[in-house]
Amino acid sequence: MSSATAGERIRIGRFDVTWSDTAAASLGSENALLGRAGIALAEIFTGGEQRARTSQAYVRSAVGSRLRVISAEESETTGVLHSARRLIIAQRDERSGLEVRSVLTAPVGTAALRIEHEVRNTGSSDIVLTTVASGCVGFGAEGIDELAILLADSEWLAENRWREQPLRALLPDLALPLHAQDGRGRATVTSHGSWSTGEHLPVGVIEDRGTGAAFAWQIESGAGWHVDLSQDRGGATVGLFGPTDLEHQFAHRLAPGATFAPVPVALTVSPDGRDAALGELTAYRRWLRAVPASESLPIVYNDFMNTLMGQPSSEALRPLIVAAAEAGAEVFCIDAGWFADPDLGDWWSTVGEWREAPSRFDRAGLRGLTGEILARGMRVGLWLEPEVIGVDSPMAARLPEQAFFHRFGARVQEHGRYHLDFRHPAVRAHLDETVALLVREYGVTYLKLDYNINPGAGTEQEATAAGDGLLGHLRALRSWLIEVQRRHPGLLLENCSSGAMRADYALLDVTHMQSTSDQQDFMRYPPIAASAPASILPEQCGNWAYPSAEMSDAETAFTLVTGLSGRLYLSGFLDSLRDSQRALLTQALTLHRDLRTGIPGSTPFWPLGLPGWDDDIVCLGHRLRDGGALVYIWDRSRGERDVVLPGVHGAAEKIFPMDAGGWTVSSQPEGLRIQTAAGVSAGVLRITGANTEEAR
Repeated sequence: MSSATAGERIRIGRFDVTWSDTAAASLGSENALLGRAGIALAEIFTGGEQRARTSQAYVRSAVGSRLRVISAEESETTGVLHSARRLIIAQRDERSGLEVRSVLTAPVGTAALRIEHEVRNTGSSDIVLTTVASGCVGFGAEGIDELAILLADSEWLAENRWREQPLRALLPDLALPLHAQDGRGRATVTSHGSWSTGEHLPVGVIEDRGTGAAFAWQIESGAGWHVDLSQDRGGATVGLFGPTDLEHQFAHRLAPGATFAPVPVALTVSPDGRDAALGELTAYRRWLRAVPASESLPIVYNDFMNTLMGQPSSEALRPLIVAAAEAGAEVFCIDAGWFADPDLGDWWSTVGEWREAPSRFDRAGLRGLTGEILARGMRVGLWLEPEVIGVDSPMAARLPEQAFFHRFGARVQEHGRYHLDFRHPAVRAHLDETVALLVREYGVTYLKLDYNINPGAGTEQEATAAGDGLLGHLRALRSWLIEVQRRHPGLLLENCSSGAMRADYALLDVTHMQSTSDQQDFMRYPPIAASAPASILPEQCGNWAYPSAEMSDAETAFTLVTGLSGRLYLSGFLDSLRDSQRALLTQALTLHRDLRTGIPGSTPFWPLGLPGWDDDIVCLGHRLRDGGALVYIWDRSRGERDVVLPGVHGAAEKIFPMDAGGWTVSSQPEGLRIQTAAGVSAGVLRITGANTEEAR
């Protein structure tokens, strides 16, 4: 490790790290939008010391302001999937004895930077950490008026609702130079509890509307995250955090010699606007997962959505198994309810033992059904909710008391369920046995892992504060997911959480697919599906398509386009479809098998901008590595529309549905022009010789 010198600057990928003998390390980039000396990369708040100068924001921490670089080391890793340049900066605060080791990783082939810190107590007394920044970056004051910020709200059934506004709408001009002081307020975006994406997404973009320069961020935490926007005389600061003191009841006691790791974050930069910055995040996420581009993307049929809704039986499942196999599904997943006696009423509060309920099935039992699934050439999937035990489950008494979340001396109970703590060996042993049984006895190779409660701040057991316990649990859960896949190679894991209430890359980097919503209204799903690739890899976006005999053929095509826009996640009573609907279904599945080889290399773009929740026309594009593109369009207006996709040029072919259905497509100087048909309509276009410029 080399020693640091005063006033040094080191380039790491598209970013610069600077420091001096009078200032802590700061982060900037080749993008003129980012970078300002005096903004500490690492901010640390403790029980004994908060800010050096008062503020509402998590800026100007006393410890952070005293950090000085003591060493810097550069290295490079090479590999087929995971090549990167790495810079390790060590800083020390002599007064507190806290040292911060920051690992800055720039994946090759991306404009991204991953930031990971480790805080060590080199002193002789305990120190309580209350908030540690995962990364802070600054902007100069001169260009703030030209900046726009894009953030996304999210909730059950209405995920991924992006909105753009001037940064000045959040950070008003305070005439700070006149007052010769820095600002004291802030604007925030924060998660609460364990549904990391239940209110907002941990992803954002800031763009210069004049130059098009943009940067995007991603916070990788399922246990609380926070974005702090603040300003001072020199400009503005974006602070990115995992769980924090005020927002998440977080504190972590650090004994002498002990270390603590804040959650990782990633930044990307681009001179070409919002879509390009989000595209760099897409490339980064693929690097983070480090899976082969040829990873199988099987077509999953699940019996839940608008179908059995958690009430499976032999009688109900058999026709669905036959129909799914005939349609071309490759996985048949039996959703919730397989473990619950139907005569006992609602199974919600009885979950946790994970043994089949014989009364649900005929003499062949669940094994007979899974055997039929396998015999028809499909893989077997089952629903599991591993982190909960129903209050009426026998496991509520069998597991040790310390296996559950506790606050104020009592078990945490939410909606008739207790929450398990994966740090406890009895919890992992119970789930290890469960998974081994399902794999061995039922041939399961796909697990839909659901998560339907939010237990609040966390657990105070074996933790300094509740938020500390939640972070420990999530890290133990992530480790368990990795170990399960090592023990059962080939096991596919779906990261479901009441749809997409916990769709973050603390978990998505170790799972295969994300259900993007529980939305059962096919007309309301398009903006969810079209926006999902801004925060989730296209090949992980499990977009539901649930054709129904009550739908018209146009409506059937509409819901199938939603499925085709990511990972086709199929449901519905396929056995009752009309011949014309079956033809559309066959066409969609055949197309998906053709397109899916290109999905893992695609980059999303939005020709009409990220969609609004009530937009009549919703559009998503995927740039392909071969130079072409796919464009998905939904028209919810029920009338004929004339739509121009700015910047999209090339030869366009409507590849689904094959029948043009009254659409006409033509190339215009300003972009691709589409005239839709009357009534509900949707389609998939293949663009060759494409030139798809980023929309701003």
